[in-house]
Amino acid sequence: MSPTIYAAPHATTPINAVVHVPGSKSITNRALILSALAERPSTIRGALRSRDTDLMIEALRNLGTSIVEVIPEGAKTATTLRVTPKPLHGGNLYCGLAGTLLRFLPSVAALAEGQSYFDADDQARQRPLSTVLDALREIGVEINGSSIPFTVEGTGRVRGGDVTIDASESSQFVSGLMLSAARFDNGIRIKHDSDKPVPSQPHIDMTVDMLTKHGVHVDTHTPNVWNVPATPIKAYDWDVEPDLSNATPFLAAAAITGGTVTIADWPVHTTQPGDAIRGILEQMGCTIERTKKGLSVTGPAALNGIDIDMGDMGELAPTVAALACCANSPSQLRGISHLRGHETNRLVALVKEINRLGGDAEETADGLIIRPREMRGTDWYSYADHRMATAGTIVGLQVPGVKVQDIETTSKTLPGFAEAWTDLFSQDSSTTPEVWL
Repeated sequence: MSPTIYAAPHATTPINAVVHVPGSKSITNRALILSALAERPSTIRGALRSRDTDLMIEALRNLGTSIVEVIPEGAKTATTLRVTPKPLHGGNLYCGLAGTLLRFLPSVAALAEGQSYFDADDQARQRPLSTVLDALREIGVEINGSSIPFTVEGTGRVRGGDVTIDASESSQFVSGLMLSAARFDNGIRIKHDSDKPVPSQPHIDMTVDMLTKHGVHVDTHTPNVWNVPATPIKAYDWDVEPDLSNATPFLAAAAITGGTVTIADWPVHTTQPGDAIRGILEQMGCTIERTKKGLSVTGPAALNGIDIDMGDMGELAPTVAALACCANSPSQLRGISHLRGHETNRLVALVKEINRLGGDAEETADGLIIRPREMRGTDWYSYADHRMATAGTIVGLQVPGVKVQDIETTSKTLPGFAEAWTDLFSQDSSTTPEVWL
């Protein structure tokens, strides 16, 4: 099947809407693993259903976990999941292009009895992975291969102990070891050893917080060291927050058009890196307000450029880069060299696509410089990367004629995005419609 070409809407009036985004992918996939390893059944309400989370559900089922789907009254999708832990056995695990599967599941498979075979999309072969696999070897796990495809020879137990890793390419290396470590004979003590920091620290904070809710208390007192004790993982019933990173394109629509968009049920307290969009948009000139409905963003007459270290919220970089193209002064995004190892090399991809449209983007050692200038509509390629696809639709708000190639790649984390985006811009601008994904 050929990739879907999407004619991105061009905005001529301010957009006003209330948008309901589904649950966080990061929370959903962590909750699934912790629930599968817990002592008793857990319930996950508001779970995201997307390619990444459906692949996680399928993989855990293939390892023996019982996951029963419940469709809430009036809903079309089973967003409530009843997870019942069962004895784990080997299985075939397909990871798609999802870092949360590639980096989180090997530790789970090591606790299973039997061989687990890992495979994934062709593009996943470029994603850094050996750090996790080598760390597991260091604590007694037999693994054949250091990249996709590989096998884990599970024995039902893992020795655990001390490991030293370089996690500067991805925080998922740390989270992937921590999530299963309470089931290891000796827990785990992870030390990050590198001149470069661990990126996306909020995602590690999320993992620590979620482990705590399952009764596993991680010692984080020593910088760059995480000590997870061997202890039972208790059951916990989850109510998953909306995915704040997936919400950012809709807030960007308000920023660019000078309208107002409210994301319903934005949490007051969260470990999601996507929450950082509030401060970013404020620096770029937007007005931010919390209401009973959620978080509202109103765009300015003109967006300011921004100079920002995005090391802790690199997943927002494609959205911010798209906004920077529409600003009135240059922007520099720093601290995001690790984006070269995401679904695609996002730094190269963003430069190529912005410049294809006549923009002026430059790759630096650790990020991007974007100098706004008039752009023209043409093809915007997604590189099988959901955030590249949404970035193209954001640019299209200001640049008429942008055609986003392979818009369906957004189903990785946000099914129905294209339909919702089209719906958002087909409404009467004098009203405030509600858009549901």
